[in-house]
Amino acid sequence: MRHCGSYGVYLAISILEKDFRKSMQSIPLLNPTELTLEKFLDGQVILFDKPLWWTSFDLVRKCRNIISNKMKVKKLKVGHAGTLDPLATGLMIVCTGKATKRISEWMEADKEYVATIEFGRTTPSFDLETETDATFPVEHITRESLEVALGSFLGETKQVPPLFSAKNLQGKRAYTFARKGVDVELSAQPVVISELEVVKFDLPVAVIRMRCSKGAYVRAFARDLGIANQSGACLVGLRRTAIGDFSVEKAMSPELFEKMLALSIN
Repeated sequence: MRHCGSYGVYLAISILEKDFRKSMQSIPLLNPTELTLEKFLDGQVILFDKPLWWTSFDLVRKCRNIISNKMKVKKLKVGHAGTLDPLATGLMIVCTGKATKRISEWMEADKEYVATIEFGRTTPSFDLETETDATFPVEHITRESLEVALGSFLGETKQVPPLFSAKNLQGKRAYTFARKGVDVELSAQPVVISELEVVKFDLPVAVIRMRCSKGAYVRAFARDLGIANQSGACLVGLRRTAIGDFSVEKAMSPELFEKMLALSIN
Protein backbone atom coordinates (compact mmCIF):
# COMPACT_ATOMS: atom_id res chain seq x y z
CA MET A 1 0.00 0.00 0.00
CA ARG A 2 1.23 3.49 -0.84
CA HIS A 3 0.71 6.20 1.75
CA CYS A 4 0.62 9.90 0.90
CA GLY A 5 0.37 12.89 3.24
CA SER A 6 -2.47 15.33 3.77
CA TYR A 7 -3.74 17.40 0.87
CA GLY A 8 -2.16 20.58 2.25
CA VAL A 9 1.28 18.99 2.50
CA TYR A 10 0.86 17.36 -0.91
CA LEU A 11 -0.12 20.69 -2.49
CA ALA A 12 2.85 22.50 -0.95
CA ILE A 13 5.27 19.83 -2.18
CA SER A 14 3.65 19.84 -5.64
CA ILE A 15 4.21 23.59 -5.93
CA LEU A 16 7.85 23.22 -4.87
CA GLU A 17 8.39 20.37 -7.34
CA LYS A 18 6.78 22.41 -10.15
CA ASP A 19 9.20 25.27 -9.48
CA PHE A 20 12.07 22.78 -9.31
CA ARG A 21 11.15 21.21 -12.67
CA LYS A 22 10.96 24.68 -14.20
CA SER A 23 14.49 25.46 -13.00
CA MET A 24 15.75 22.14 -14.39
CA GLN A 25 15.20 23.34 -17.95
CA SER A 26 18.47 25.31 -17.73
CA ILE A 27 20.52 22.63 -15.96
CA PRO A 28 23.78 21.84 -17.82
CA LEU A 29 23.51 18.05 -17.56
CA LEU A 30 26.55 16.14 -18.72
CA ASN A 31 26.47 15.41 -22.45
CA PRO A 32 28.72 12.43 -23.31
CA THR A 33 29.42 13.92 -26.76
CA GLU A 34 30.69 17.23 -25.32
CA LEU A 35 33.27 16.24 -22.72
CA THR A 36 35.67 19.19 -23.02
CA LEU A 37 37.58 21.21 -20.46
CA GLU A 38 35.58 24.30 -21.40
CA LYS A 39 32.34 22.49 -20.62
CA PHE A 40 33.57 21.38 -17.20
CA LEU A 41 34.77 24.90 -16.38
CA ASP A 42 31.52 26.50 -17.58
CA GLY A 43 29.65 24.05 -15.40
CA GLN A 44 28.47 20.47 -15.70
CA VAL A 45 26.00 18.46 -13.62
CA ILE A 46 26.96 14.79 -13.34
CA LEU A 47 24.66 12.13 -11.91
CA PHE A 48 26.61 9.42 -10.08
CA ASP A 49 25.55 6.15 -8.52
CA LYS A 50 27.70 6.18 -5.37
CA PRO A 51 29.32 2.83 -4.57
CA LEU A 52 28.99 1.17 -1.17
CA TRP A 53 31.61 2.19 1.43
CA TRP A 54 32.57 5.36 -0.46
CA THR A 55 32.15 8.64 1.39
CA SER A 56 30.60 11.55 -0.46
CA PHE A 57 34.00 13.25 -0.40
CA ASP A 58 35.57 10.12 -1.95
CA LEU A 59 33.24 10.50 -4.93
CA VAL A 60 33.91 14.23 -5.35
CA ARG A 61 37.66 13.67 -5.09
CA LYS A 62 37.53 10.80 -7.62
CA CYS A 63 35.55 12.93 -10.08
CA ARG A 64 37.95 15.86 -9.70
CA ASN A 65 40.99 13.62 -10.14
CA ILE A 66 39.57 11.97 -13.25
CA ILE A 67 38.86 15.30 -14.94
CA SER A 68 42.13 16.90 -13.79
CA ASN A 69 44.25 13.99 -14.98
CA LYS A 70 42.47 13.49 -18.31
CA MET A 71 42.13 17.20 -19.11
CA LYS A 72 45.53 18.23 -17.70
CA VAL A 73 44.02 20.93 -15.49
CA LYS A 74 45.27 21.81 -12.00
CA LYS A 75 42.33 23.79 -10.62
CA LEU A 76 38.68 22.83 -11.02
CA LYS A 77 35.77 23.45 -8.67
CA VAL A 78 33.87 20.25 -7.92
CA GLY A 79 31.15 19.80 -5.29
CA HIS A 80 28.12 17.69 -4.47
CA ALA A 81 24.49 18.53 -3.73
CA GLY A 82 23.87 16.34 -0.70
CA THR A 83 25.83 13.70 1.16
CA LEU A 84 25.24 9.96 1.38
CA ASP A 85 26.54 7.81 4.23
CA PRO A 86 29.32 5.32 3.35
CA LEU A 87 26.87 2.47 4.03
CA ALA A 88 24.41 3.87 1.47
CA THR A 89 24.44 3.66 -2.32
CA GLY A 90 22.59 5.59 -4.98
CA LEU A 91 22.16 8.98 -6.54
CA MET A 92 24.55 11.84 -5.93
CA ILE A 93 24.59 15.06 -7.92
CA VAL A 94 28.14 16.29 -8.58
CA CYS A 95 28.71 19.74 -10.08
CA THR A 96 31.77 21.25 -11.73
CA GLY A 97 32.89 24.79 -12.47
CA LYS A 98 30.19 27.46 -12.45
CA ALA A 99 27.47 24.85 -11.82
CA THR A 100 28.70 24.60 -8.22
CA LYS A 101 26.97 27.95 -7.60
CA ARG A 102 23.62 26.17 -8.02
CA ILE A 103 24.30 23.35 -5.57
CA SER A 104 22.04 24.88 -2.91
CA GLU A 105 19.06 24.64 -5.29
CA TRP A 106 19.32 20.85 -5.52
CA MET A 107 20.11 20.42 -1.84
CA GLU A 108 16.65 21.86 -1.13
CA ALA A 109 14.89 19.30 -3.35
CA ASP A 110 13.02 16.34 -1.87
CA LYS A 111 14.73 12.94 -1.84
CA GLU A 112 13.53 9.39 -2.46
CA TYR A 113 15.07 6.37 -0.75
CA VAL A 114 14.57 2.63 -0.62
CA ALA A 115 15.34 1.60 2.95
CA THR A 116 15.88 -1.92 4.27
CA ILE A 117 14.90 -1.95 7.93
CA GLU A 118 15.41 -4.83 10.36
CA PHE A 119 13.06 -5.06 13.33
CA GLY A 120 14.00 -6.70 16.61
CA ARG A 121 17.27 -4.95 17.39
CA THR A 122 18.79 -1.50 17.75
CA THR A 123 22.28 -0.02 17.42
CA PRO A 124 23.68 3.27 18.78
CA SER A 125 24.06 4.66 15.24
CA PHE A 126 20.65 3.30 14.10
CA ASP A 127 22.44 1.41 11.28
CA LEU A 128 25.22 -1.15 10.84
CA GLU A 129 28.04 1.25 11.64
CA THR A 130 27.82 0.09 15.27
CA GLU A 131 27.04 -3.21 17.01
CA THR A 132 23.64 -4.31 18.35
CA ASP A 133 22.94 -2.83 21.78
CA ALA A 134 19.45 -4.25 22.47
CA THR A 135 17.01 -6.84 21.14
CA PHE A 136 13.21 -6.80 21.01
CA PRO A 137 10.30 -9.13 20.12
CA VAL A 138 8.94 -8.95 16.57
CA GLU A 139 6.31 -11.71 16.43
CA HIS A 140 3.46 -9.23 16.88
CA ILE A 141 4.42 -7.15 13.83
CA THR A 142 2.40 -7.78 10.66
CA ARG A 143 2.36 -6.07 7.28
CA GLU A 144 -1.00 -4.55 8.21
CA SER A 145 0.25 -3.15 11.54
CA LEU A 146 3.36 -1.83 9.79
CA GLU A 147 1.27 0.05 7.22
CA VAL A 148 -0.88 1.53 9.98
CA ALA A 149 2.28 2.74 11.74
CA LEU A 150 3.63 4.24 8.52
CA GLY A 151 0.55 6.41 8.20
CA SER A 152 1.44 8.21 11.43
CA PHE A 153 4.70 9.49 9.93
CA LEU A 154 3.20 11.23 6.90
CA GLY A 155 3.18 14.98 6.58
CA GLU A 156 5.18 17.46 8.62
CA THR A 157 6.69 15.99 11.77
CA LYS A 158 9.55 16.50 14.22
CA GLN A 159 12.53 14.16 14.05
CA VAL A 160 15.48 13.87 16.43
CA PRO A 161 18.64 13.38 14.30
CA PRO A 162 21.06 10.55 15.08
CA LEU A 163 23.96 11.45 17.36
CA PHE A 164 26.12 9.59 14.83
CA SER A 165 25.62 12.35 12.26
CA ALA A 166 27.26 15.50 10.91
CA LYS A 167 24.79 17.78 12.70
CA ASN A 168 26.46 20.78 14.28
CA LEU A 169 26.47 20.63 18.08
CA GLN A 170 28.39 23.08 20.26
CA GLY A 171 30.57 23.97 17.30
CA LYS A 172 31.46 20.35 16.55
CA ARG A 173 30.02 17.52 14.49
CA ALA A 174 27.64 15.40 16.56
CA TYR A 175 29.50 12.19 15.69
CA THR A 176 32.60 13.43 17.53
CA PHE A 177 30.62 13.25 20.78
CA ALA A 178 29.06 9.89 19.86
CA ARG A 179 32.39 8.24 19.12
CA LYS A 180 33.79 9.43 22.45
CA GLY A 181 30.78 8.02 24.27
CA VAL A 182 29.61 11.46 25.41
CA ASP A 183 25.85 11.48 25.98
CA VAL A 184 24.41 14.69 24.51
CA GLU A 185 20.94 15.48 23.24
CA LEU A 186 20.05 16.80 19.79
CA SER A 187 16.92 18.89 19.35
CA ALA A 188 14.08 17.67 17.15
CA GLN A 189 14.01 19.14 13.64
CA PRO A 190 10.96 19.69 11.39
CA VAL A 191 10.86 17.38 8.36
CA VAL A 192 8.23 16.39 5.80
CA ILE A 193 7.61 12.80 4.72
CA SER A 194 5.37 12.87 1.67
CA GLU A 195 5.29 9.21 0.60
CA LEU A 196 5.80 5.82 2.25
CA GLU A 197 5.34 2.44 0.60
CA VAL A 198 6.03 -1.11 1.79
CA VAL A 199 7.96 -2.68 -1.09
CA LYS A 200 8.63 -5.98 0.67
CA PHE A 201 7.78 -7.49 4.06
CA ASP A 202 9.55 -10.59 5.32
CA LEU A 203 9.80 -10.41 9.11
CA PRO A 204 12.08 -9.28 10.65
CA VAL A 205 12.96 -7.23 7.56
CA ALA A 206 10.88 -4.66 5.68
CA VAL A 207 11.85 -2.75 2.54
CA ILE A 208 10.24 0.67 2.42
CA ARG A 209 10.25 3.37 -0.25
CA MET A 210 10.31 6.82 1.29
CA ARG A 211 10.09 10.32 -0.17
CA CYS A 212 11.04 13.11 2.20
CA SER A 213 12.29 16.64 2.56
CA LYS A 214 15.80 17.92 3.09
CA GLY A 215 17.07 17.20 6.57
CA ALA A 216 15.24 13.94 7.13
CA TYR A 217 17.39 11.06 8.39
CA VAL A 218 16.31 7.62 7.22
CA ARG A 219 18.24 6.07 10.11
CA ALA A 220 16.21 8.12 12.57
CA PHE A 221 13.04 7.10 10.74
CA ALA A 222 14.03 3.44 11.21
CA ARG A 223 14.51 4.03 14.93
CA ASP A 224 11.13 5.75 15.24
CA LEU A 225 9.38 3.09 13.16
CA GLY A 226 10.66 0.41 15.52
CA ILE A 227 9.26 2.31 18.49
CA ALA A 228 5.94 2.85 16.70
CA ASN A 229 5.69 -0.92 16.28
CA GLN A 230 6.41 -1.61 19.97
CA SER A 231 9.81 -3.01 19.07
CA GLY A 232 13.22 -1.81 18.01
CA ALA A 233 14.64 -1.38 14.51
CA CYS A 234 17.74 -0.32 12.65
CA LEU A 235 18.66 0.49 9.08
CA VAL A 236 20.51 -2.36 7.35
CA GLY A 237 20.46 -1.06 3.78
CA LEU A 238 19.85 2.25 2.03
CA ARG A 239 19.69 3.38 -1.59
CA ARG A 240 18.84 6.90 -2.75
CA THR A 241 16.79 6.59 -5.90
CA ALA A 242 15.88 10.20 -6.66
CA ILE A 243 16.63 13.84 -5.91
CA GLY A 244 13.77 16.01 -7.14
CA ASP A 245 13.27 14.97 -10.76
CA PHE A 246 16.72 13.39 -11.04
CA SER A 247 16.62 9.58 -10.99
CA VAL A 248 19.37 7.11 -10.19
CA GLU A 249 18.38 5.32 -13.40
CA LYS A 250 20.15 8.13 -15.26
CA ALA A 251 23.26 7.95 -13.08
CA MET A 252 26.62 6.39 -13.90
CA SER A 253 29.38 4.71 -11.95
CA PRO A 254 32.74 6.47 -11.44
CA GLU A 255 34.34 3.77 -13.62
CA LEU A 256 31.99 4.48 -16.52
CA PHE A 257 32.61 8.22 -16.23
CA GLU A 258 36.35 7.63 -16.43
CA LYS A 259 35.96 5.43 -19.50
CA MET A 260 33.71 7.99 -21.22
CA LEU A 261 36.20 10.76 -20.58
CA ALA A 262 39.10 8.64 -21.88
CA LEU A 263 37.18 7.81 -25.07
CA SER A 264 36.28 11.47 -25.69
CA ILE A 265 39.96 12.45 -25.58
CA ASN A 266 41.24 9.61 -27.81
